[in-house]
Amino acid sequence: MNLFYQPRIIEGEHYLDADESRHCTKVLRKKEGDHITVTDGKGVFYEVKLQKVDSKQCSFTIINSTPELKRNFSIHIAVAPTKNIDRIEWFVEKSTELGIDEISFIQCEHSERVHIKPERIERVAISAMKQSLKASLPKIYPLKKFKDFINDQSSGDKFIAYVDASNPHHLKDLAKPVSSYSVLIGPEGDFSPGELKLAIDHGFLKVSLGSSRLRTETAALVACHTLNLLNL
Repeated sequence: MNLFYQPRIIEGEHYLDADESRHCTKVLRKKEGDHITVTDGKGVFYEVKLQKVDSKQCSFTIINSTPELKRNFSIHIAVAPTKNIDRIEWFVEKSTELGIDEISFIQCEHSERVHIKPERIERVAISAMKQSLKASLPKIYPLKKFKDFINDQSSGDKFIAYVDASNPHHLKDLAKPVSSYSVLIGPEGDFSPGELKLAIDHGFLKVSLGSSRLRTETAALVACHTLNLLNL
């Protein structure tokens, strides 16, 4: 199955944009009357029938809709963007494939990157959502200062991954199934002691992601994968 994306289908925009239409007509060779599957990125699959087939805009009518099976947990990863933006885009792609609900970008004391392009990041997530045949696009938030992010988190299970030889608790041991999780992942230079203290003061639990020293994007993906496995 090939999956197409139209975020405003519920508002009555029953057509594919130029990029989706080009893929539909030039790559997949779809024709008028063919059925395809479209998602709005909000948890619903739509079976639609192509009405007008054009490489710039394919219009359709909805045949039926099917909600995606809802999960009884949610995952929010807050990560400091890496100096090499390709690495953080890799994380966004893979975590979307695995299943993630929210992605935040945080600016820390040791951050080497202080700017990101949310539109570019969202395009990566959309492509990964379609490739993995999911109907839910993760919410992606713009860059926020570490302190501001901490102050905004008031509920759920909250963790901060920190490279510390004296840290005996793995994320898998402290996280409980069926919950809402927020996990902080630091930059290449890790969180500062002051940031660690601030997070702990706000109810975040310090956790390990294993004995290996992981790159930022790898640590973020490990946290996402661990929480998904915990809820199987």
